[in-house]
Amino acid sequence: MISMYIGSGDTTQLLSGVHTKGHHKLLRRFVSGVKPYYNAKASPIDALRTGAIIEERYELILSDNYYPQVKAICEQQNVLTCSIDFAKIEKGKVVDFQELKSCSFNDFLEFEKFRNNPEKGVEYIKKKYKNNYRQLQEQLLCTGLESAEIVFVVVYTYDDEINYNRDIKENEIIKFRIQRDETVIKMLLDKSNIFQQIKNTYHEQTN
Repeated sequence: MISMYIGSGDTTQLLSGVHTKGHHKLLRRFVSGVKPYYNAKASPIDALRTGAIIEERYELILSDNYYPQVKAICEQQNVLTCSIDFAKIEKGKVVDFQELKSCSFNDFLEFEKFRNNPEKGVEYIKKKYKNNYRQLQEQLLCTGLESAEIVFVVVYTYDDEINYNRDIKENEIIKFRIQRDETVIKMLLDKSNIFQQIKNTYHEQTN
């Protein structure tokens, strides 16, 4: 069934309590048989639409060995999948990746405090941007990598025309390297186990 997967965007719902609305929503989508289709660039939500445009503009400043929207599947539990914003590929293998997040000017100023102290920056992300941190851990689990970068790009406006023509500069981005966190990895595997069992049972009965 094409809907039986848990992507990195589902991490927050996966790790929420089993009695929460978010978890129930994930379960319903999982067994629906319908794979959702997202078109962020057509979204009426400013933040989503702008994020998609900024992602296109950011790609222009990356080296040629980075590829957008690369898929990865967890070896331990294939119910876990992810789509990586920008994967660095060497000899056909993902060796590193960048997860891009757009943020407001005020939030970016907070990140600036940690530009020369990345370890403190990572601690800040773990506390204030927990969902982003856990999402990246799911991506590390699926790729089997030990670390990856989360990249924050400042957003000045929600005007599409301006953003489509924007040239992103180095001082408008800040990167933090996030190490694999086995505590979060274990949580992801434990929480996704029931979904893996459902998927396995379904496939056993349909094959």
